Amino acid sequence: MSIQTSKKITYKPYGSSAILIEWEAKIDLEINKEIVSFKNKILEYKGEEIEDVIIGYHSILLKFKEALKSFLNEKELLQEIYKNSSVLKISNNYLWEIPVCYDVTFGVDLIEMSKKLNLTPDEIIQKHSESVYTVYFIGFLPGFLYLGGLDELLHIPRKATPRLKVPKGSVAIGGAQTGVYPQESAGGWNLIGNTPISFFDITKEQPCFANSGDQIQFKPISKSMYFEMKEQVNLEPTKTMI
Repeated sequence: MSIQTSKKITYKPYGSSAILIEWEAKIDLEINKEIVSFKNKILEYKGEEIEDVIIGYHSILLKFKEALKSFLNEKELLQEIYKNSSVLKISNNYLWEIPVCYDVTFGVDLIEMSKKLNLTPDEIIQKHSESVYTVYFIGFLPGFLYLGGLDELLHIPRKATPRLKVPKGSVAIGGAQTGVYPQESAGGWNLIGNTPISFFDITKEQPCFANSGDQIQFKPISKSMYFEMKEQVNLEPTKTMI
């Protein structure tokens, strides 16, 4: 798969051994595709020099193994890689189907959201599960996927007072985003359900199954099905190449 480049990017030093590459500051699917594509090209040419690559909504942070001898020289090399790749190759991506139980046992904020959004709980569930979401990047917790594509009718502010404990697997909405809490943590997003799928397993070679550029779709399941799946060992989501 390939995409055309837009060239609207800037390069900035980020300490002595890192470079921040930025696109236009907005959440945009085409920018995300270009970021993933450019990252792969950089690793193809300079992978042995790079310690880590961190992707954001509109940025790439390259962390080098050693301090840069010359930021300007490194910038020119990166620009050359970009220039010589008017058509950039990107890796295979997948659509992951994530089972979610939207029962009010887990979706403890559904009723309150229903009143604020002027939608029934069933309408919230339908709109949430019908959308296909794009994985833009992974953070703030290991395995927490930042997803784009939430229906505008489901946009709702985060809670004024965050909860001290949000259960692992909680599916939630905060502002214009939806996501899944990969572990128990504090959080201020509105809880609408829970998934039996683990989003982060440190014992696996790839602890988080998804990558930037992948897609996610949530599939409603019953409460009994949720607990049945919860009992399964090494349960993984269904994937389809896109």
